[in-house]
Amino acid sequence: MASVTASTKPEETPPRRWRTSLVPRILAVNVFAILALALSIIYLDSFRERLIDQRRAELRKQAALIGDAMAAAPQTRWPALAARYGRTADTRLRVYGANGALLADSWRGTTPTFELVDPASEPFKRDAARALDIVIEGFGKAEKLDDYVEPARDTAVAWPEVGAALGGRISDRLRRAPDRTVIVSAAAPLGPAALQLTVDTRDITKLVRRERGTLGMVFLGVLAVSLFFSNFLADTIVRPLRLLAVSAQRVRLGRAREVTVPRFIDRRDEIGQLARAVSDMTLALRARIDATEAFAADVAHELKNPLASLRSAVDSLELVRTVALRQKLLTVIRDDVGRIDRLITDIADASRLDAELSRTRYERIDLGDLAGALVRAYDTSGCPRGVELAYARPEGATAMVLGEGDRLAQVVRNLVDNAISFSPAGGIVVVTVVHAGERVVLRVDDNGPGIPPENREDIFRRFYSERPEAEEFGRHSGLGLAIVRTIVEAHDGTIEVSDGDGGTGARFVVSLPAA
Repeated sequence: MASVTASTKPEETPPRRWRTSLVPRILAVNVFAILALALSIIYLDSFRERLIDQRRAELRKQAALIGDAMAAAPQTRWPALAARYGRTADTRLRVYGANGALLADSWRGTTPTFELVDPASEPFKRDAARALDIVIEGFGKAEKLDDYVEPARDTAVAWPEVGAALGGRISDRLRRAPDRTVIVSAAAPLGPAALQLTVDTRDITKLVRRERGTLGMVFLGVLAVSLFFSNFLADTIVRPLRLLAVSAQRVRLGRAREVTVPRFIDRRDEIGQLARAVSDMTLALRARIDATEAFAADVAHELKNPLASLRSAVDSLELVRTVALRQKLLTVIRDDVGRIDRLITDIADASRLDAELSRTRYERIDLGDLAGALVRAYDTSGCPRGVELAYARPEGATAMVLGEGDRLAQVVRNLVDNAISFSPAGGIVVVTVVHAGERVVLRVDDNGPGIPPENREDIFRRFYSERPEAEEFGRHSGLGLAIVRTIVEAHDGTIEVSDGDGGTGARFVVSLPAA
């Protein structure tokens, strides 16, 4: 027991009221980090939009530059210049006249710079990629684009951006091909005519899908590893805790004898420490229950003898007519009542001892002064059979201990009473208190018959009844030395018994931590 008892006020904060098992919470914590990786896949969509915006700005600049360059050439050269600039810029270049008619197209007589792919002709892998595009764009709330469709009659009317260019403004427009590739077109004024550049962003789409596939594989791998470790944590944390909870529940239901609390000897972590603490607590509980049952049985046995004697005397009292014999029976009755009273007093004291000591706040006590005051009290009242007390006093204020004064006084009284009861007539009992290193030692010596080695542990058992032959029967309950040991151990001390000096008598030695 600690030197200073814990406060009775609750120190722990009330736990959160979780209504789910640890398993989903462990999984949620591990998956939370993975969700950040999943969000990075969605982030690629915004990355693609920035690339398309950049391509869009570049195409507007190209349209303006090419328009300025072609405006300096005769209109008859525009078809040739459109073909050359289209190949150079890897784009489709078309020129529309002021009336909206198509004057030049870079794809005439040359290979197209991009191709509109029919989704039905592509494999399932591309279908899955397009489906993922739709889902991610839905999360990102992407702008809805018109479909890119080549008009049956190619005029400026079919392209709003060309109409804006014929009005003198540079304009652009985004459209979506059948395979969901974004088509970018930009138009710029070309004198009275208009110039249109058209390019696809298939390279951007391939780049984003490739990175998305890489991140997707990383995501699946990390998810698999996270699920594995989540299951591992659940198995190493939740399952042992569940076993401990079941065992504790069975102990609570009063089945402590049939419950084996797992100790998890191989585990050196907090779960193992908790398991061993719960197991030790259960063993201590069993020991306490056994001690309580044994104490109750001993109390019943000790009370039964004087009650039987008392009942016999009371029953005989009605039948006895002789005054002298009735007086003897009354003497027996008084002795039995006194014995029962002493038993009840000592039993009550012993039963509440642990609870009182657990609530007591210890103070600095000078064990030398305390023992000296008790010895003086004995000298004042006198000891039976002419027994004398001698006290070996320590130096002033050197025998300080942390403890409860009344209980430490009870230790000294019980040891001195025990020594007096075993001392012969005219004997001497020596009480000594010394400071030895980090301990304070109390010794009580008598010159009685001593205690055989085989009985030196028995004397500390409750109701042990080995008493001197000359002592009047029933004067002691057999709880004195048991109470002494309880008090001493509650003060983190020890008590031992041995032969006195010269091998005669008994010596009780109490050792307590010095304050």
